[in-house]
Amino acid sequence: MLFFKIILLILIIGASTVLGILFSKKYSNRVKELKEMKNGLNMLATKMKFTYEPIPNLFLEIGSKIGGNVGQVFIRASDRMKEQAAGEAWSNALEEVPNNLTEEDKIVLKNLSRLLGQTDLEGQISEIAVVTQFLGTQLENAQQERVKNEKMYRTLGIVSGLTMAIILI
Repeated sequence: MLFFKIILLILIIGASTVLGILFSKKYSNRVKELKEMKNGLNMLATKMKFTYEPIPNLFLEIGSKIGGNVGQVFIRASDRMKEQAAGEAWSNALEEVPNNLTEEDKIVLKNLSRLLGQTDLEGQISEIAVVTQFLGTQLENAQQERVKNEKMYRTLGIVSGLTMAIILI
């Protein structure tokens, strides 16, 4: 009987610790996705400036290079551009693909959809630069949140597991 009780307590502590780690991961994943998005937009601006390829082709190429959730956003936008305008496809892809971005991050990224494919090359590149600059601010905020909350969730998971174990003893 004591053996089963010890195993149950270890499982409770382990499960709560894992839950704490999983909750803390969303903060580091957000930072990673914002960095990838910023790199993807920088690649888009460079390729638009020097290759003059159609936007759907650029999005597909960038999406395959980046991979992950951010890559899927670019690939989905590229696929949607067959039926929709570029800006609308970008906006819809941001909503459809599951990611760790906050609504505030998505609003910043959706600003790109206003001019994407609708203005001249220089206008689009300057809009990408503005969005990239805003993403830099979002990235700084995300890193501060990560530092603050990541450790808290991990500790909270361990402490809640220990608390439940003590109560059950």
